[in-house]
Amino acid sequence: MLSLRAWSGVVAALIAVLVLAPLLNLVVPADSVLHLSDYAVALIGKIMCYAICALAMDLIWGYTGILSLGHGVFFALGGYAMGMYLMRQIGRDGNYQSDLPDFMVFLDWKKLPWHWALSDSFVATLVLIVAVPGLLAFVFGFFAFRSRIKGVYFSIITQAMTFATMLLFFRNETGFGGNNGFTDFKRIAGIAIARPSTRMVLFVLTGLTLIGFFLFARWLVASKFGRVLQAIRDAESRVMFTGYDPLRYKLSIWVISAVMCGIAGALYVPQVGIINPSEMSPAASIEIAIWTAVGGRASLVGPIVGAFFVNGAKSWFTQAFPEFWLYFLGALFIAVTLFLPQGIIGLVKRRKETQA
Repeated sequence: MLSLRAWSGVVAALIAVLVLAPLLNLVVPADSVLHLSDYAVALIGKIMCYAICALAMDLIWGYTGILSLGHGVFFALGGYAMGMYLMRQIGRDGNYQSDLPDFMVFLDWKKLPWHWALSDSFVATLVLIVAVPGLLAFVFGFFAFRSRIKGVYFSIITQAMTFATMLLFFRNETGFGGNNGFTDFKRIAGIAIARPSTRMVLFVLTGLTLIGFFLFARWLVASKFGRVLQAIRDAESRVMFTGYDPLRYKLSIWVISAVMCGIAGALYVPQVGIINPSEMSPAASIEIAIWTAVGGRASLVGPIVGAFFVNGAKSWFTQAFPEFWLYFLGALFIAVTLFLPQGIIGLVKRRKETQA
């Protein structure tokens, strides 16, 4: 466990970002060396969404011992729920000037499919962002955990789940935009989405959500519920012998983790401006596990650090050496697995211990 000073440092750093970023972007002149560009704001906002996913992965993997390779599907489902609402907000401002989204007009659809019925309501969208990933996680987790599937078998099944869902969303007839997904958003809650103030509000909301989930996760793992989760991770059979039902605990944290990813996806879409089935790809889910491993499992701080470190490196590598990025990512994961099993946070802790 990290010290209170470390916890406070993370929260303070995030708050500082939320205060400084708006000032450097909106107040400081564009020709100043201190100006924070719109690109940088969008990048930090995107990485904060990824950090929420990594935090969710830490709860299920680091503290419960369940490695999921399918959390990308929950992230994408939350993103699609928000994307459907944003597509309806375009109204007749699309290329075809129709009440239907452009891709439906292109495919010669005459009316909205049934699952788009609530997509014009912002309140209903907020409910769906939580309910859809949560319901899928509940159904999948109930049958998987009741069957006592664990270890590598569970990881493979989660990978199969996200791959099957990705193939479903790729099909044009499912009504999710096919390969292209959703893009060209105009408004959110009636406000122009391209307006700098709107983007900054989304940025701040993402940061506050990350802080809120971090504090929630800290409270959760310190509670009795969290201690039982860690006991399940270390010795599930002993937990059963003491009278606890691991199914209830694993299913609960699984659903909570999925909902966190869904909310992250919903915050991601209006800032990035696109959502398509590639967010459900097996590689996307594996990357979430890599962020968590690189930062340090079972630390809460580690996954956030890992998300910023890996995605910051990705942003630089894909511009400077795009052909080497995947090699670097693979080498990084292997190096962490072999030499830094506790990730970056574990390395920092060891250095502090040796200095003491």
